[in-house]
Amino acid sequence: MPLIMVYSGMIWHILKSVYNLLSIFALLIFGNIVALSIYQVIRDGIVYTTTIHGIFLNPYFLIAGSYIGIYILYRVFLLSMKEHQGH
Repeated sequence: MPLIMVYSGMIWHILKSVYNLLSIFALLIFGNIVALSIYQVIRDGIVYTTTIHGIFLNPYFLIAGSYIGIYILYRVFLLSMKEHQGH
């Protein structure tokens, strides 16, 4: 998927902005879910592994986290290509 993002961004330059914008939304969603889950644990004073791991059942957390992982690889590919072109 990251390679598809690289090549599609080369063909349609607007997609680079779309990928960046999606990463911002994904990071906001991911971060807010984590923060709210931690807040709930602190507020309730319940620190069980099932409480903490319940975050992994949230589909928004999983989707946002998956996109963040793909986006990071996409950016690493872009960086690698830029460094390769510089030599």
